[in-house]
Amino acid sequence: MIIRKNISFARIFKWSWHHLTWIILGTTIIAILYKYKIITFQIPWLPISIIGTAVAFYVGFKNNSAYSRMWEARKIWGAIINSSRAWGMSVDSFVSNLFVKGDEYSAQEIHEVKKQLIYRHIAWTYALRCQLLVPTPWEHSAQNGMVGRTAKHYQKRYGIGLVADEVTKTELKNFLSYEENENLSKYANSATQILNQQARQLAKLRESNLIEDFRHMEMQKILQDFYVHQGKCERIKKFPLPRQYANMSRVFTIIFLSLLPFAMIPELMKVSELGLWFAIPLTAVIGWVYVMMELIGDYSENPFQGMANDIPMLSLCRTIEIDLREMLDETNVPDPIQPKKGILM
Repeated sequence: MIIRKNISFARIFKWSWHHLTWIILGTTIIAILYKYKIITFQIPWLPISIIGTAVAFYVGFKNNSAYSRMWEARKIWGAIINSSRAWGMSVDSFVSNLFVKGDEYSAQEIHEVKKQLIYRHIAWTYALRCQLLVPTPWEHSAQNGMVGRTAKHYQKRYGIGLVADEVTKTELKNFLSYEENENLSKYANSATQILNQQARQLAKLRESNLIEDFRHMEMQKILQDFYVHQGKCERIKKFPLPRQYANMSRVFTIIFLSLLPFAMIPELMKVSELGLWFAIPLTAVIGWVYVMMELIGDYSENPFQGMANDIPMLSLCRTIEIDLREMLDETNVPDPIQPKKGILM
């Protein structure tokens, strides 16, 4: 997530220079062909303006849809934070000797039960984040050629590469027992199995009367909420913005940019002798605006691909970890994730 109020021109240029280069190069070649009268025809402004307007509306629809996906993802993670705090509060206040018959558990034994439930939940948040970062076929880093190489570069310089030093703090072995961590390797969806293990432990706590029926049901409801949150994240991750919308906007933008010089250059040539050369930067600026609109939507439609536009999942997971471990009265909690290069991951 980009946290700076303004994005510097240098960063914008780094992101779009190669697009601007081919626009300028193509426009310059066409301008030279007009100068030496190799081509002399002119496309009227009316069809160009109609196409430009249609492309603007179409790209605007795509960008609006991409933003909706991103904002929904952020709301889901906000709900995960709220439910996580409710889980920590329930574990801290519900698990007790109140309903135990016979010999009571020691304070240390109850604390260990609470710690196991809370640590396992912290493991779930990090496991979910890890699963959501696995590339899907339509994401940029999974593409071949320049698109894939560029995406991997952005991930390393302005994405998950910025927090590579934090990875060791999020490994599941830090929060789960050795046996439980090893057992998870057998499953395709670790996050799902972690929640299922939480449910199994709640059943055991009910059998030992550390919780009674009402508390068992309330805590089970919170686990069901986590499944709902996980399913919503997986829906966004595994169902792309329909490709007919995402890809056709690029095609329409290329068509518009290909036709634009054949209207702009001959029109400005009528104004003055310098109009031919003035048409090159003017056409490039117009084309760059359309390309940037397309790119913004293209890089915003997948909020879990480990790039600068992503939901800051690691930061949110760390917030949950800090809150829950402080509920256990722990003092050696990790520091919050800090932004780097104006990006919070």
